[in-house]
Amino acid sequence: MANAEHAELKSSLSEENEASQSLTELETNTQTLEEVNAMAPSFGDEKCFLVEGAEGTETQNKRIMDEKISPIERQLEYLLNKADEFQTQLLWSRECLQNYGFAHIVPMFVQTCQPYFTYLESTARNSNPFRPPLSTYIRTQLLQFSQQLCSRLEQLVLLYASFSFFSLEESDPLSISHFYIGQCQIDNMKLSIFRYCCPTPFLASASTGLYKRMRWNVERQIEGEGEGQTYDSAEFYFLCCEDVIEAADDKDGDGRCEGENTETERESRVERIWSIGRWIQTYPDPDTEDITDWVLCSVPCGQYKQLLSLGSEEPSSCTATDCLLGVLLSQETDGTFGMKT
Repeated sequence: MANAEHAELKSSLSEENEASQSLTELETNTQTLEEVNAMAPSFGDEKCFLVEGAEGTETQNKRIMDEKISPIERQLEYLLNKADEFQTQLLWSRECLQNYGFAHIVPMFVQTCQPYFTYLESTARNSNPFRPPLSTYIRTQLLQFSQQLCSRLEQLVLLYASFSFFSLEESDPLSISHFYIGQCQIDNMKLSIFRYCCPTPFLASASTGLYKRMRWNVERQIEGEGEGQTYDSAEFYFLCCEDVIEAADDKDGDGRCEGENTETERESRVERIWSIGRWIQTYPDPDTEDITDWVLCSVPCGQYKQLLSLGSEEPSSCTATDCLLGVLLSQETDGTFGMKT
């Protein structure tokens, strides 16, 4: 029975490698999507409604786009089905808990999904002056695929972690506290996107009440001569949440004093607020040329500078990335991008 389990595991990982290779074939779809997008008017284009039979043209254009997107959607379905298989193996296979190989299934599968995430995010978001922008329909579909796979991977990681195959603690070098969900480049900014599997303390060494849910590594391209692209040191932005206690009046509507309120009523005043902010390093000084502080410092110190409040509802990973890009692009327009004040 153990040999059968091992063979099944080996077969699953072999299929993952084949899936990773097939992702390269999706690159050819980018040019095709651009050609279709250039040929078809945008669904928001008012000219579509000024021509007789425009509704039929719009339906036809949507069908053409769906046909071009279908290979990308099939790849998503394959990855989602593999995640379901790994979950089923864990829950129904009696030998898997003693099988060392099962501890490596999720890390390898998460790594296998990385090229697909990169393809989706870069195709949907990249700005290129030499090609027309994707239509809203295609962009929305690609980002929905990314969101679906991100949510499914998060569920799978949490499930395997609950069986103690690995840790979610960020301080553990063997943990899976977060995973990569794509990369894109807009103008001179390159964003690498990461998703934390659960709310993680913003600082591992101190309790701040802040918990991070996403991280973006933002690199700016340095203009200059020479071959290849050169980027400045990365800046780190986070989607964080914080439990805020709402201020209460001395008396409520029933005339009771605050001290007379029940425990449930006091708990109801705690609200989780979401925001996007930037990591500001305080020690060692990032601008110092003296490397002594860097050598003696085991963990850099920093603080969270809030840039945007998002309210009490947790945004999806795609929505949060849209919000961050809005902030960064507005800062770039104002000439304040990258300032530490």
